[in-house]
Amino acid sequence: MNSIAFLFDMDGVLVDSNPFHKIALKTFCKKHGHDLSEEQLHEKIYGRTNRDWITNVFGHLPEDQLKAFANEKEALFRDIYKNDVQPLHGLISFLDQLDKYHINRAIATSAPRANVDFTLQHTGIGPYFNTILDESFVSKGKPDPEIYLKTAAALGFDPENCIVFEDSLSGIAAGKAAGCKVVGISTTHQAAELTESDLVIADFTGINALELIKKLF
Repeated sequence: MNSIAFLFDMDGVLVDSNPFHKIALKTFCKKHGHDLSEEQLHEKIYGRTNRDWITNVFGHLPEDQLKAFANEKEALFRDIYKNDVQPLHGLISFLDQLDKYHINRAIATSAPRANVDFTLQHTGIGPYFNTILDESFVSKGKPDPEIYLKTAAALGFDPENCIVFEDSLSGIAAGKAAGCKVVGISTTHQAAELTESDLVIADFTGINALELIKKLF
């Protein structure tokens, strides 16, 4: 099945990591003077690059300060999450289907490469992905479509022949703006909030890749 490619966000899609990101974010922000509400987390942070959310919360910072904040928060996240990392339910069997049916796929994430490597190491899913774009590949964070346009191009596919798997509202908006079909995964948001998606699933349990393609095209 070489006519369609699957583009996977990482946090909340390949792993249900956002509850641990939330703990790290709240702990980090509180330490630095911002006690964020649930609403503020959704509005200012989720689905965005470190550069974007740090600017949203702290305003414009010198570059070295911004990088130091990003590194501190991500190191805190990895420490909190390291003993709980596991693939999203059904993911491994779903990725096995993609191998079986020769479906192209890539990771397209706003996360830094250190988090990508950490996730691949702890889940063992690295061999399933030859193409990975992280935050270093883009200058504009989601909901800008840049990450998905570049990932589709890296695979040699037109965006309209790609299916994006996303959990965040900004990520879903990015996938749609790129011209892709979007499957929303209800890990970070309730299914009822993912109305901009073409299809909503809870996880990958029981999902047939070929039936999914037929449903969306």
